[in-house]
Amino acid sequence: MANMARAALTLPLLLCLLCFSAVAYGVFVSNLNAACLRCLCFAITGCNATLACSKGYCGPFYISRVYWADAGKPVFPEDDPERAGAYQDCAKEYNCAASIVTNYMARFGRDCNRDGVTNCDDYAMIHYNGGFSCETSLEGTNFSAKYEVCRPGTLSDV
Repeated sequence: MANMARAALTLPLLLCLLCFSAVAYGVFVSNLNAACLRCLCFAITGCNATLACSKGYCGPFYISRVYWADAGKPVFPEDDPERAGAYQDCAKEYNCAASIVTNYMARFGRDCNRDGVTNCDDYAMIHYNGGFSCETSLEGTNFSAKYEVCRPGTLSDV
């Protein structure tokens, strides 16, 4: 009986700890690491940190306003997502833009190429094709050619 009572108390505490750690440390997406993010950035723009907003896309990850909104409208600390320019400011700065990509992958991440694993290959397909049509092949695109150069497991860094 004492073990049941202990288990009944332990489970809620573990759940609270899990929730706290998710809030305190941001979003965690399995197999989306710094190397994968750098490669996505490299494949889409050469990771050009000086890239201005053009044709509805901004920054080194070439993020659209819709992508940003689908990611939950992340912004810099103390900024307001409703402020004019908040999307552009975040999308143009690497770390803030990486948080947009991470949030987007948390929402749309899945096994797009149906190989049984959700990894950077799938995140590349999601980033390029969008979360609703990630199954579309990247073959023959400039993005794919650049991604294959830096793909995690191919070379160590870009």
